[in-house]
Amino acid sequence: MLNSLLLKKNLKSIFSISASHNSGRVRSGGMGDLYCSDCKRNTEVVFDHAAGDTVCSECGLVLESRSIDETSEWRTFADESGDHDPNRVGGPVNPLLGDVGLSTVISKGPNGSNGDSSLARLQNRGGDPERALVMAFKAIANMADRLSLVSTIKDRASEIYKRLEDQKCTRGRNLDALVAACIYIACRQEGKARTVKEICSIANGATKKEIGRAKEFIVKQLKVEMGDSMEMGTIHAGDYLRRFCSNIGMNHEEIKAVQETVKKSEEFDIRRSPISIAAAIIYMLTQLTDSKKPLRDISIATTVAEGTIKNAYKDLYPHASKIIPQWYLKDKDIKSLSSPKA
Repeated sequence: MLNSLLLKKNLKSIFSISASHNSGRVRSGGMGDLYCSDCKRNTEVVFDHAAGDTVCSECGLVLESRSIDETSEWRTFADESGDHDPNRVGGPVNPLLGDVGLSTVISKGPNGSNGDSSLARLQNRGGDPERALVMAFKAIANMADRLSLVSTIKDRASEIYKRLEDQKCTRGRNLDALVAACIYIACRQEGKARTVKEICSIANGATKKEIGRAKEFIVKQLKVEMGDSMEMGTIHAGDYLRRFCSNIGMNHEEIKAVQETVKKSEEFDIRRSPISIAAAIIYMLTQLTDSKKPLRDISIATTVAEGTIKNAYKDLYPHASKIIPQWYLKDKDIKSLSSPKA
């Protein structure tokens, strides 16, 4: 009797642990009563939804195996906080669409036939009034994924395009350029700025000039809605540093030195774009290490032209001893920096 109780307790604990470790794909084992052929009576059984087994909690006999779970399947995995439908199915809704992304599809008849073709004709005749908006949202999602952008930036870009669509001003314009400009503005607003060249690299053929024009068009169109000016956030050289340094392969100490150098450079009147200053400082500090990075590698990693980096470096060179942290210079010779005239 004691052994039976211990076996029953161990089986319950085993399935409880199994359920907790597999909570992402398996529901916790439930209890019930079934007749056990070994025990010759009705006993408590454990349902293992992961393996599809029904196990007697008294003797451990597998009464049923590979059973089919007929409960509702969860197809979307939204935030579990708050009220939610435990039997929810289907894809996520889109609040930016009038029908929140829901639609009706006329399925085919038996054996792949068209079934009642009149229904399909009536549906196609009506068309999809938000087809252009759906295509734009898909383009935004694809471009954002190629740039590895977070969902908040993707959502902000979709909101900006939706405002343009509400004003009926997107017809006849380059969709790729508009979408790329929306992503550029969204990155600025979320404090995760990307360079125009980075945006251009995933813009499906839209040129830098076209994206620039689209950005100006968006700012102009949304000026009335968002006030005197459309706030896009101020760009700082530090906004690009960690990504640029990661592309070059700099270690933690070098990244910290670059960040401090950029911060100190803001105290001087250096009239260069933040991207150019960031690239020039990275180039400056890499020249103090044993493994000096070629200017061409810096240009590729930062998407800044070599000539632009040289000009920014020329402006920063006179202030090198003041902006580079002393703790970084303690075992390095600042005279090893190449003259900007060389």
